[in-house]
Amino acid sequence: MAYQLTAWPGRPYPLGATWDGQGVNFALFSEHGEQVDLCLFDPKGRREIQRLRLPERTDHVWHGYLPEARPGLLYGYRVHGPYDPGAGHRFNPQKLLLDPYARDIVGTLQWRDAHFGYRLGGPREDLAMDQRDSAFGMPKCRVVDEAFTWGDDQPPATPWSDTLIYELHVDSFTRLHPGVPQALRGKYAALATAPVIDHLLRVGVTAVELLPVHAHIDGRYLLDKGLCNYWGYSSIGYFAPDGRYCASGTINEFKSMVKSLHSAGIEVILDVVYNHTAEGSHLGPTLCFRGIDNAAYYRLAPEDPRYYMDYTGCGNTLNVQHPRVLQLVADSLRYWVEEMHVDGFRFDLASALAREANGVDRSGGFLDVIQQDPVLSRVKLIAEPWDLGEGGYQVGNFPAGWSEWNDRYRDTVRSYWKGDDGQIAEIAFRIAGSSDLFAADGRRPTASINFVTVHDGFTLEDLVSYNDKHNEANQEDNRDGPNNNLSWNCGAEGPTGDPAILALRRRQKRNLMATLLLSQGVPMLLAADPMGHSQGGNNNAYCQENRINWIDWDLSPAQEAFFDFVARLVRLRKEHPVFRRCNFFQGRPIKGGPVKDIVWLKPDNTEFSAEDWNHYPALCFGFFLAGSGLTQRDRRGRRLRDGNFLLLFNAHYKPQSFVLPGCGNRRAWEPVLDTAWEKPVPSPSRLAGGAAYPLEERSMAVLQLVRDHGAGGRKAP
Repeated sequence: MAYQLTAWPGRPYPLGATWDGQGVNFALFSEHGEQVDLCLFDPKGRREIQRLRLPERTDHVWHGYLPEARPGLLYGYRVHGPYDPGAGHRFNPQKLLLDPYARDIVGTLQWRDAHFGYRLGGPREDLAMDQRDSAFGMPKCRVVDEAFTWGDDQPPATPWSDTLIYELHVDSFTRLHPGVPQALRGKYAALATAPVIDHLLRVGVTAVELLPVHAHIDGRYLLDKGLCNYWGYSSIGYFAPDGRYCASGTINEFKSMVKSLHSAGIEVILDVVYNHTAEGSHLGPTLCFRGIDNAAYYRLAPEDPRYYMDYTGCGNTLNVQHPRVLQLVADSLRYWVEEMHVDGFRFDLASALAREANGVDRSGGFLDVIQQDPVLSRVKLIAEPWDLGEGGYQVGNFPAGWSEWNDRYRDTVRSYWKGDDGQIAEIAFRIAGSSDLFAADGRRPTASINFVTVHDGFTLEDLVSYNDKHNEANQEDNRDGPNNNLSWNCGAEGPTGDPAILALRRRQKRNLMATLLLSQGVPMLLAADPMGHSQGGNNNAYCQENRINWIDWDLSPAQEAFFDFVARLVRLRKEHPVFRRCNFFQGRPIKGGPVKDIVWLKPDNTEFSAEDWNHYPALCFGFFLAGSGLTQRDRRGRRLRDGNFLLLFNAHYKPQSFVLPGCGNRRAWEPVLDTAWEKPVPSPSRLAGGAAYPLEERSMAVLQLVRDHGAGGRKAP
């Protein structure tokens, strides 16, 4: 390429750097900026070889066109304007800035004091502008050719009611996989390999939810301690796949991964962080948005614009109230759907995005834009429905079309199985789909994303092995991470050789997993859990790039048995639509007949009364599910029918006999699953109505009503 290029006027849209086959158009929004310089770099990004002023400004968009530029060109921006933190402006042309619309960001941030826009030191240090150039050590943006052969790739479009989400981190999930070539481990390409896809299919996964893959940076304070922002919740590039997960060095690796997963019928959902950026508080670095237009991109404190409104706990909050910032988020989402073919998004701290001037508003700009968008309104939308601000907890309050992480499900299931009293009414709501939270506005059970563990907190193994967090490796004196985990170590803190404790832990894991996978709503599994991964009691492992997070694929016999148990549960759920209803239970007879769609039962086979829900003291209950009461249909319009099931729960430390409901002539109850069993029983005996089922302590059982061509089942003693 011949350098010393001349910039033509170009176009204000699309934003970013766009290759059209003959040249590259550059367009950057800056409302308060006074001049924008486009900086071009040598192929290694070490030397600035040319600086051009963008010649035109249209509707606050600075733009220019380089007719001889080609894909692969490295670039960044410098924006001129006032440095006046008291007025909310932090322009500094000595700081090289990333393009918010960059499709590819190469290189790693090499921390230097020059990356800060102010002179460090003093009580009001950010009021004085720093004059050092920051280009050295800054990542660079790269122009890309977005051409890719998608062939016949189609989104799996799995119905919400059939969805099983597997939450995973690209690196930690594949770093130690023995079946993945060494060069691909920890990379996007690893998720496209046959051994990994075979594992996902063996579990029964329909969607992977990837922890953040947007380009992000590691905080200086973490690197100084030998740590990193491993989970990636520090985004700096909303269009660029993070290069540390890329073996090939091109964004097409991500596309190939999506295409391969789609061919296996697996959807790809991205965990996205639009609530804040990696630039942090007013004392953070100047890397992108802050230097382009601080007053537009961030929510500033009205009484003193030097400071940021921080609803995220990360120092700043992105200002989606500004139309151009809202456009940035919508354009980014649309890009990942249309260009990268992803199938949905989980929005980190989504309440921060729904905040308007007077607080969280379900009819605010962000939610309205998503709802009316012909592309985004059709993909899977999942909210983490809270932030750290006043009124930020919004579980159940997002509009129709959204599903939500249901932390009340998590807390209730954990509390019940560790034996806390007073949980019966609450767990009944959660198991039945949380109608108290989601039935309004025509929403369905699938609005509830049910989980017991996620990346943030204990793994399932640690949930039954630790009473307390053990985060010493994070080097914060064990102060970080939540203190209330609703966990129980079953009698010993951490590793133990006690056979009784280990057996109890295995049973508790089966209880928790069976409850999750047989509840109404959309189940989400932490990928570490089916393989029994422990983080050593660390409940905030965001900064650990090591075996604390890396999943070990060399499973013990006990871990293999638990993996098989999870896979059997998933098959049971898939084979029986009664466990994945599209509509809430009504608790009344089906079509005027004698059978209700759900019946809640006490151990003596009497139905719960209104008074029982308020004062029932026991930890043992059951419920009958009528498969004949289904109203949903499959994709071909055929009505789904199913059998009748009885689910029995006993979180008490003593066994409980449960009297089985009557089942008529030549019908009997057949045990399908019992978490007290270490191994599946190939031919469990059948029981007649009125028989007493021996429900072991801290166990759960599933029985199906079947035809009995023998003597009508074993009679009660």
